[in-house]
Amino acid sequence: MFTQHDTGKKRHMLDGIDMTTLAWGEKTIMVRFDLQKGSQLPSHHHVYEQTGYLVSGHIRLTIADQTVEAHAGDSWCIPPDAPHEAIALEDSVALEVFSPLRPDYLP
Repeated sequence: MFTQHDTGKKRHMLDGIDMTTLAWGEKTIMVRFDLQKGSQLPSHHHVYEQTGYLVSGHIRLTIADQTVEAHAGDSWCIPPDAPHEAIALEDSVALEVFSPLRPDYLP
């Protein structure tokens, strides 16, 4: 599957957080998250493994009992069912890959 850069449509997820589905296959899905400074992703967990890369910005990310301040170029992997949360310390863009495929993130 190939997706043109203007194919995906932004979806509002939470206050200050938008998501754009970029590409997907049978086992994975890649999404872009745009986070406005001050926005918060509350603690949650899910059955998906989640691998992320911070394209730009600065976020505080907590995975289980570890908290880090991530900057552009940093990456992470969140195991299935691990609680995690994030706060955007400045406007940020993150790419995330989920496995298995998240049907709720399909366009």
